[in-house]
Amino acid sequence: MANPAENKISEALAAYDFAGEVVGTVRFGKGHINDTFCVYTQTEEGDCVRYILQRMSAAAFQHPDQLMRNIVGVTDYLRGVIEKNGGDGARETMTVLRTKTGDTFFTDSEDGAWRVYPFIERTCCLQSAETPELFYASAKAFGRFQWMLRDYPAATLFETIEKFHDTEDRLAKFEAALAADALGRAKDCAPEIAFVRAHAADCGVAMSALREGRLPLRVTHNDTKLNNVLIDRETGEGICVIDLDTVMPGLSINDFGDSIRFGANHSAEDERDLSKVNFDLALFDVYTKGYLEGAAGTLTDTEKEFLPWGAKLMTLECGIRFLTDYLQGDTYFHVQRDGQNLDRCRTQFKLVRDMEAAWDEMRRIVAKY
Repeated sequence: MANPAENKISEALAAYDFAGEVVGTVRFGKGHINDTFCVYTQTEEGDCVRYILQRMSAAAFQHPDQLMRNIVGVTDYLRGVIEKNGGDGARETMTVLRTKTGDTFFTDSEDGAWRVYPFIERTCCLQSAETPELFYASAKAFGRFQWMLRDYPAATLFETIEKFHDTEDRLAKFEAALAADALGRAKDCAPEIAFVRAHAADCGVAMSALREGRLPLRVTHNDTKLNNVLIDRETGEGICVIDLDTVMPGLSINDFGDSIRFGANHSAEDERDLSKVNFDLALFDVYTKGYLEGAAGTLTDTEKEFLPWGAKLMTLECGIRFLTDYLQGDTYFHVQRDGQNLDRCRTQFKLVRDMEAAWDEMRRIVAKY
């Protein structure tokens, strides 16, 4: 049976004026949330012009209008900063293609919300840190993203996913899912449940610092995986931060930490053999250097001190989210096989244990930069 996205793709395509005739669409990327396609068009001159077409996840994003207002506001602002500094606004930030009626997204006959971005050519999207240099490039790009948005009014952004990186709330949602145990899966993950409960106090560390005013609220990306930076194929530089669905008010340490969670190891996110899952301190060093260089003095001293906490908490939180989704029946993250979310959870908790073992060294590395 076709995925609902495939059923409505022709409707979505018809809503846009592309540079040429649409000659094909294929599924694209490895995202867990939205349905993403690459659209191939051919101009009258015979050139191929590509676009990214996405159906936004209704499960993740209940208010696509607010989501797109955030994205348009931030990308328009970034384009201004980039061009003021002599950069290429069409290449160094995303551009939202308007529909034939001038809207920022299209709603199909089943209320599915779609958007289109011009494809940024001569770039690649990495699933793992193939070299330390590429991980450094992504760090610098995310740090620069923070620097460019340092004066953007965070209060004007909608919270596209409520309490997205509120680790205390993630813990509460986990406890609720565990209490319900709707599919009887709790019996399969007793060690993981015990791990979460042993780390319950950690879940309040960053949120307490925010409430006390020690950590400032900033415009943050909130999903800073390595594959959300486009790398220029020729220069190896990180040139464009993508996947802006979760751009909203947040903590800079979470942006830093999510990159470390995803990138400072060499295993797949759903690796079953945990002996292959290891936190790489050398990559932590490389990323810290690049991120702080890109942020160019934007972060406060307290934010810098909390960077190791960002790494640990984002990894812990992500493991809790995977475990919660497993208990609830895999309703949020796309899965290709049974138990995949539980495997994803286990890799995250292994990385947390590794970080705890390397804690003093992580703090020394941050202090060095």
